[in-house]
Amino acid sequence: MCFSAEASFGASVILGTVGVFTLKKANTTSEKFFASLPLVFGVQQFVEGFLWIAIENNYVQLQNISTHLFIIIAQIIWPVLVPFSIMLMEPEKKRKSLLNMFLLFGGIASVYLAYCIAIYSVKSEIDRHHIFYALGFPHVNKGAIALFYVIPTAISPFISSIKRMKILGALILGTFIFTQYFYTKHAISVWCFFAAIMSAEVWVIMNRLNKDKNQTTSPEMN
Repeated sequence: MCFSAEASFGASVILGTVGVFTLKKANTTSEKFFASLPLVFGVQQFVEGFLWIAIENNYVQLQNISTHLFIIIAQIIWPVLVPFSIMLMEPEKKRKSLLNMFLLFGGIASVYLAYCIAIYSVKSEIDRHHIFYALGFPHVNKGAIALFYVIPTAISPFISSIKRMKILGALILGTFIFTQYFYTKHAISVWCFFAAIMSAEVWVIMNRLNKDKNQTTSPEMN
């Protein structure tokens, strides 16, 4: 989250609350992974709140831990969790198979980025009211890495047959393009600013699924 520690902690409380209500809508194990997305966003914002405090007060160890935790969530967990959670809920076999391929892309991105995080420098600093993450990763084909990241995280929802999932995909993809264009240097942090919007849509999707199931299982009125 941009701006301050207070903003990050405030966002984490909102996202955590949304996450609790969303999880209550999940009736199966497969749904719980998808319903947990707002909580993961909330944890990520909570971590960045501590990162703000660490940078502002020169707490070096806390800064290092918070930086790595944030990047692990952003670059290792998201490209796997998003396609995996959507794939688990998908009822159509052909779409499920395609989502499995997207999950493979996300897994490749996660493994590569995990290697980079473990081997190369990962630093953070406050820059123009945003947190800038300085990642000393090797200069490989960044377009290819971005593609393997964006396909599973932003395109997977468009494949799903579940109602309103495409709206979630449009939010993820739209905010990604917006932050990359207008906040290129701070895109990693700023993109998470939109987590609240995406989390609200996750709640709407789960609420809709619940209503549809109740309508399907309820006896017909004579």
